[in-house]
Amino acid sequence: MRCPVRVEKVRRILCVFPAYTPSFGTFAHAYPLMGGVKAFMPPQGLLLIAAYLPESWPVRFVDENIAPATAADFAWADAVLISGMHVQVAQMGDIRARAAAAGKLTVLGGPSASGAPDWYGDFDYLHIGEMGDATDELVRRLDESCARPPAQVRLETTERLPLADFPTPAYEKVSLRRYLIGSLQFSSGCPYRCEFCDIPALYGRQPRLKTPEQLCGELDAIMAQPIRPAVVYFVDDNFIGNRKATRDMLPHIVAWQKRNGYPLQFACEATLNLAQQPDIMAMMREANFITVFVGIETPDADALRQMDKGHNAKLPILDSIDTLNGYGLEVTSGIILGLDSDSPESEIRLREFVDASNVPVLTINLLQALPRTPLWDRLEKADRLDHDPDLQSNVRFVMPYAEVLAAWRRSIAHAYTPERLFRRFVHQMDATYAHRIKTPVRTQLTLTNLRRALVLGFNIMVRVGLMSDYRRVFWRAAREAMRRGQVEAIFNMGFVAHHMIRFTGEALAGQQNASFYAVRTDLPEPEATEARRSWRSLGLKRAA
Repeated sequence: MRCPVRVEKVRRILCVFPAYTPSFGTFAHAYPLMGGVKAFMPPQGLLLIAAYLPESWPVRFVDENIAPATAADFAWADAVLISGMHVQVAQMGDIRARAAAAGKLTVLGGPSASGAPDWYGDFDYLHIGEMGDATDELVRRLDESCARPPAQVRLETTERLPLADFPTPAYEKVSLRRYLIGSLQFSSGCPYRCEFCDIPALYGRQPRLKTPEQLCGELDAIMAQPIRPAVVYFVDDNFIGNRKATRDMLPHIVAWQKRNGYPLQFACEATLNLAQQPDIMAMMREANFITVFVGIETPDADALRQMDKGHNAKLPILDSIDTLNGYGLEVTSGIILGLDSDSPESEIRLREFVDASNVPVLTINLLQALPRTPLWDRLEKADRLDHDPDLQSNVRFVMPYAEVLAAWRRSIAHAYTPERLFRRFVHQMDATYAHRIKTPVRTQLTLTNLRRALVLGFNIMVRVGLMSDYRRVFWRAAREAMRRGQVEAIFNMGFVAHHMIRFTGEALAGQQNASFYAVRTDLPEPEATEARRSWRSLGLKRAA
């Protein structure tokens, strides 16, 4: 649905999404392999707002991960709407400054503004909370005037718009071919209360849902663009937050795939106890889900219970991973270092877990305390929050900071040594890829897909197969894939390895953050020098 507010004036609205700080999880180094890809994933929230605004209001949408908003864009607009996460705080401030310099009213909403509104005193309007009555009030005020108010106006949602009334995100305002993966939302909220997570505070513990018909309509909207990503990611906080709803929804996705010849693959984020739901995993397999991101956090069961994530320890973690793999689901794992329970032995256990789990991609971060989390509240009371911009975490760890940072460097160096990374991929060929359904070949043989495969294949051949320091390891793994008839695995391995190995080299050289949530983007030279020494001492070379 559109905003029900009746407006009298025409307002030109510029929606600007800020660039991300590079991280392990955005795969930025791999974009050049794709030919035209410039960004990770379309921003659901701001595209949703763009679709909700009054139909008579012209809307421009700019994703600065693809290209910056221009002076002409700001000159055109009556108001500038911005949204983003904590990691984008500096970029959001930069957009605000450019808009203000052009004399334009600025509005900030989204998870960061909702979680930490006091960080953003320079914006004209703050939209706190999800889409709902505050959004309608914002539209009323913009209809009355787009003059900058004398003091900041805060609008906070008290009555949220049901997800079943959400409009289809304004996919037509972006070129989907520029994104690595597509995005889709089924639910919002998560029933669990993990200490470090802000989802329950922001979106609630009772997941709210779209209808299956909405999802199929949004998939149709994605498919309306002739060139779009081959993989669509469900951005739900927890794909099985409401298991009954997931069970009821999945047959509709299966039916949509069958009607359309299986044009897409899907990925999602879920808790590890998905492995205890064989009926859901079976339907996910039939719907062509290929990847699930799981916040494993640590292989230490006691530490999981301390962070209120005991549900991860109900079954042996390695057994759960094997179960998910058996349904064709490759696991991507989130890992945290710097927990209060960590000791010098934690690093050893993590390395052992990396090797035993055979999870190819692990996003290993330092613990970061986010506003509106139990962790933030606990550490604030204990005077253990440290906002020094020269540190890579805002947590005062129990262990010395330098030891935790060094353990992180050694851990990522271990995980992304090319030999170990490709060994894990080879394991996946039999453990995971062989269990996926066979989709119709004829629907995949489109000019778009052939062109994409040729561009990606050529770039992998040149940049990974010929120019990289780890090319021999790559070709050994590629031969294993060819022997099994898994040509797609060669593309996947080359693509992922190109990013992960390059990013690891930069991180160890002090050029990347140790936490996705850290807002700083540089490191002092002494740390960079020590990191390069560690990288060399492990017998590794930075990938070209």
